[in-house]
Amino acid sequence: MGALKRVIGIVLILIAAIVAIHTVIEPVYHTSSDAQPYSSAWDWINWLSAISIILGLIFGYIRMSGAGESSSGPEFIAANALFYGFLFAGILFFWNWFGISSIGQDFTAVSADVRSLVWIIFDAINPLLSGALGAHLLRSSASE
Repeated sequence: MGALKRVIGIVLILIAAIVAIHTVIEPVYHTSSDAQPYSSAWDWINWLSAISIILGLIFGYIRMSGAGESSSGPEFIAANALFYGFLFAGILFFWNWFGISSIGQDFTAVSADVRSLVWIIFDAINPLLSGALGAHLLRSSASE
């Protein structure tokens, strides 16, 4: 299990870095227009984000389940914050992603400005959650 935790930890840290770096540098190289408000790199990065959310929910739940009555207060809080943080991020991400895909073309209850704001919030929180869980998995795999 230690090797799997190490691999998943590295994957989560890499995805966190990709999302964070691209969020910061996209305005430098991409000129937004009404026809194309975001760069095409997000088509690939969104798949990586979906993977990080799924892995985050699975390994966050495992960590949260292990943090019970016998664990310290900070460990209990960290485990719950990561799991529920990934849950929150997942709801935002999949709602927005399905809304801009061909599945949600007819869903016009929100404007493009709202969708952009949700992406900004998600792109800020996903690297923090993925990086924190990835670092935890690397540390816990080293102690096994």
